[in-house]
Amino acid sequence: MKSNRNLLAGTLLAAGALVTAAASISIATAADVATTAAPAAPAAPGPHGWHHHHGAWHLLSKLNLSAEQQASIKTIMANAAPQMKSIHQEMRGNSLKLSQTQPTDANYQSVVSQVTQANGSLHSQMITQREAVRAQIFKVLTPAQQTQLAALKAQMQAQMQARMQAGRAAWAGRAAAPAAQ
Repeated sequence: MKSNRNLLAGTLLAAGALVTAAASISIATAADVATTAAPAAPAAPGPHGWHHHHGAWHLLSKLNLSAEQQASIKTIMANAAPQMKSIHQEMRGNSLKLSQTQPTDANYQSVVSQVTQANGSLHSQMITQREAVRAQIFKVLTPAQQTQLAALKAQMQAQMQARMQAGRAAWAGRAAAPAAQ
């Protein structure tokens, strides 16, 4: 059961990342258009004063893409968006179906099995679609941009690992503090 939850969580995370990536490319393109038309006001921070980061897709904005490259990537993302949205909606529906079924329901195990199988297939479709988009975008980049993207991804991974380790250390420190009292 734990692996099913991990699969579902990973799938939802991947779907969210791709939807966020599509939105960030659209926003970045819209921002480029807006800055040429009129100076833009600084973006407002999130509800808690922190900004969302968009993962590896956000790194594309750091590659100094030409207008032609930006247009190509926007087209690739726009073409992939409907299918990804459909997959995401199906997975969300499955999640809702599962959350609305009580463990005491006589059909609970059957619902869990159905959702597991359906989400497994959807997750596979999502990975295939996401990697097809990634491959198409990679072909748009120059060799130098491809190298730069790999370096930026490695840097992002290292920063994420450092934050995770700092969080674990802080958590361990809080857990140890009551024991010391």
